[in-house]
Amino acid sequence: MDYEDLQINADLYEALMKKDHEKVLDICASIPKGPLHTVTIHEDTVIHIAAYHKKSDLVIDLLNMVPASDSHKLTWQNSGGSTILHETATNNTTVVAAAEMLRRAPMLLSMTNKQGETALFYAARHGKTKIFKFLHDQVTKTNQGPDLKTFLLRDDRSTILHLAVLSRNYWMAHEIAVKHKHLIHEKDEDEMTPLQLLSCRTLDTPPKNFFVRLIYNCMMTIRTVAVMSYDKKTTKFSYFLMLVLDPNLEDTSQMLSPLKKLRKLKFKCEWAMKLVKLLVKQDTSWEHTASRLTKHKSKFHQYGQISSTTQQEEIITYESAVRLPDTPLLLATKHGCTQIVEEILNLYPQAIEHIDQDGRNILHVAILNRNHEIFDFVVKTKYAKERLRGKIDNDANTLLHMVAEEVPDIDSDLKGPAIVLRDNIRMFKKVATICTTLDQMKLNSRSKTAEQLFYENNDKRRSEAKEWMIENAKNYTVVAVLIATVAFAAAYTVPGGPDPKTGQPILKKKPLFFFFTVADAMSLSAALTSVIMFLNIITSSYRFKDFEKSLGRKLNSGLAMLMVSVAMLMVAFAATLILTISSGRKWTDITLYVISFFPVIIFVFTYFQLHKIRFWIMYSKAKKMVENWFSCLTDPKPAVWYSGRGTTSRI
Repeated sequence: MDYEDLQINADLYEALMKKDHEKVLDICASIPKGPLHTVTIHEDTVIHIAAYHKKSDLVIDLLNMVPASDSHKLTWQNSGGSTILHETATNNTTVVAAAEMLRRAPMLLSMTNKQGETALFYAARHGKTKIFKFLHDQVTKTNQGPDLKTFLLRDDRSTILHLAVLSRNYWMAHEIAVKHKHLIHEKDEDEMTPLQLLSCRTLDTPPKNFFVRLIYNCMMTIRTVAVMSYDKKTTKFSYFLMLVLDPNLEDTSQMLSPLKKLRKLKFKCEWAMKLVKLLVKQDTSWEHTASRLTKHKSKFHQYGQISSTTQQEEIITYESAVRLPDTPLLLATKHGCTQIVEEILNLYPQAIEHIDQDGRNILHVAILNRNHEIFDFVVKTKYAKERLRGKIDNDANTLLHMVAEEVPDIDSDLKGPAIVLRDNIRMFKKVATICTTLDQMKLNSRSKTAEQLFYENNDKRRSEAKEWMIENAKNYTVVAVLIATVAFAAAYTVPGGPDPKTGQPILKKKPLFFFFTVADAMSLSAALTSVIMFLNIITSSYRFKDFEKSLGRKLNSGLAMLMVSVAMLMVAFAATLILTISSGRKWTDITLYVISFFPVIIFVFTYFQLHKIRFWIMYSKAKKMVENWFSCLTDPKPAVWYSGRGTTSRI
């Protein structure tokens, strides 16, 4: 390519990026190929780039520059095999342009790129609803039966339903599953069905904030009232409500940004559950289960244990076997997709018996991946718990062994090692409550009990947790000592100074002086208390059981005292500032109050935001205790529970 052509491409590309439509049209009018001129190194024409960048008006103008005799040239494909119709399928604003393209060159609809994707498939891959609806209507008008295969399947066996699920456009996926039911059971090159792909990612959930959730739940109700009012033409405000709250509204240009996001979330959540219900109803993959007979026999001691050649050969054969993807039930359990697990078990309770290729049931998988919500859901099902709790996998691992065999977790890097170890210990005790006494004695294929394996696998983490706790305790101690020093010095340099005659503080009778004295004393006391707590942590023994409660409570107590100390020091500072600078004028005092107590407000807000999860857990526990207390009063236990006067029999 000569310099002149390079310069033309540079000018065209720059004009397209700057949305200078007039310049693009002028340049195209001055070159031989016009809009069909290739402007990029990937052989994209001017129309390709204009369509990709959502410039529908420009695309129409460029198409009008192509003579009717050259309409066949509109089928030009770039180096990736994409046509101009493929580029329109990447956004929702070029439906009109796509219609014009098909009017001029209908063969564009069935052309595929080098991956075997038609424009319809491209729209599904990018999750673009409007252009997908348009292209799907065009396809179904002209193609039926076996002819549809080209539009629904690409070269790697992935279907448009697979791609719609991956793009997380649940409405589109639901429409495809309804209109092309045979795609529900189709598998891609990795032997994954659409439901399996859906199970590999957590679904969108409604907001947890109370006020946001209130608006979220009231959307449809308010919208219904607004529509009724709007039909009667009594108020324009009802139309505004309908505009901002209708979850099915397509035009969202005038919608407030927060409401637009909330509407989008509601739309995704509702259609995700509809899709889950549809796919789960058609899926019975849980029926194909591994045998209950494991590769290893359960043992309670290691005496006389000899690994036979036959057993070793079985283990090698098992490990070298081709592994198929897990079923949606177990994939959802691994990835924490609670909605799919609950839907499967509610629709098919017998699916709880399903076992994977490793001989693990749903409880094994939930524990291994630390999915507490799914674990609790299954355990609450009494008969399921009884059926599953004593089972072992192909390596003779019980449910307790699974606590020690933790899978890598990205989120664990964000927590301190002491927090992770504490959670593991609590998980071990939680699982132990549903296991039998014999489960705690069983040996796995490596001749380890669950407790031995847990201590062995968490020994390194205990060392890391010890260093982490000591380092943090030392840092907090330094801060606490500094605060105590400042608070102690402030006690001897009171605001206004002492009276030369009596030695008493001059501002002693001021109300704020009392607040200063109390705040300073509390700051000093809390700081010294936190120092004691942190020193106690540094000198602890760091046994496994210490990480469960003792060390965590000491660290939290020390931090709480440190936070109180900082807060009280801020209050003392605010009181001192007002006592010494206040002029008695109303607005001056208000300004001083705001400036002085501003750090206190910020501190309280950030502290509660940091520990809101902990406060929520405490609130939930307190609420549950109150509910249990009231239930005991309103619904006393049957008489069969009592075996004697004032005593309760053990069952």
